Amino acid sequence: MVAAMACCCFLFYSCQEPQQAAQDAVYASMTIGTTDVNVSEIYPASIEGRQDIAIFPQVSGTISKVCVMEGERVRKGESLFIIDQVPFKAALQMAEANVESAKAGVATAQLVYDSRVKLFEEKVISEFDMLTSRNQLLTAKAGLAQAEAQLVTAKNNMTYTQVLSPVDGVVGTIPFRAGALVSPALPQPLTTVSDNREMYVYYSISEIAFLGLTNGHKDMSEAVASLPPVKLELADGNIYSAPGRIETISGVIDPSTGSVSIRAVFPNEGGILHSGASGRIILEREHKDVILIPCSATFELQDLIFVYKYVNGKAVATRLNVQLSDDGKSYLVQSGLQAGDVIVTEGVGLIRDNQEIKIK
Repeated sequence: MVAAMACCCFLFYSCQEPQQAAQDAVYASMTIGTTDVNVSEIYPASIEGRQDIAIFPQVSGTISKVCVMEGERVRKGESLFIIDQVPFKAALQMAEANVESAKAGVATAQLVYDSRVKLFEEKVISEFDMLTSRNQLLTAKAGLAQAEAQLVTAKNNMTYTQVLSPVDGVVGTIPFRAGALVSPALPQPLTTVSDNREMYVYYSISEIAFLGLTNGHKDMSEAVASLPPVKLELADGNIYSAPGRIETISGVIDPSTGSVSIRAVFPNEGGILHSGASGRIILEREHKDVILIPCSATFELQDLIFVYKYVNGKAVATRLNVQLSDDGKSYLVQSGLQAGDVIVTEGVGLIRDNQEIKIK
């Protein structure tokens, strides 16, 4: 019995020993202050041409010639494809002939009407005959207008057999070759012409980062104008040679992601940037009066970042919103701490929430 009691006492003191040791330990701490720091904010981005125009035929027919190659740079108005023109030339000639025939019909009807008017004035024919000839003249003129409209359509169709580039740009993939039958109802375009003199680079930022960009400005245009140039990191890790500028910030926060879309513009004189590519936007900004803490002072719980704040002799777990600094060893605190707070900087893995501790 005595041995059993001694064993229980030993186990009790053994269990209390680590907890007592944790409470007796003295933990390093720091008092929160503010500083100025330059931070590079990096965001995944997608690259698109200023205009990516899908080219569809406006008439049906067989492609007789492909005038360009994939990746070729073209000018506005340059021929891309030629659709077989033989049936459209025939239709144009017929329309021209119909117009001439209609003009002759109008001239004849005019002569008849003028003659009938004189005869009516001389009381040779009745008013009915005169009005009938007038209606025949009006019918002939209507036929001429219809023929002229058909001629315009035939001319347009003839023009549409030559598919032209609507802008300066670069030709994309060409899935259709000479001999292919095409129509305006095609499910995919003949090709795409990308206007890539300037490239649009799209990326998204969080609502908190968005508020950080716009705070202190009276409107969105002023906030955009105040932003510094941005850099573009390409997919291979190299930095694009020319800086870009932020052109627009969406005024709508996506409710499904809580993010805001931003568009930056980069010059592309050398044609290095291609529509559909990806990269990363680097925005370098100076942050004034911000809180910077070491990453080692934090711990994660369900993908959230916490620190232990020292309050009335206890370690109180406090959630933070943070951004990783350029050195990868510090966090820029966006919310959760303020100047004058005291946090534990070492041994946070040994502490429990609301545990009494000693600090140095």
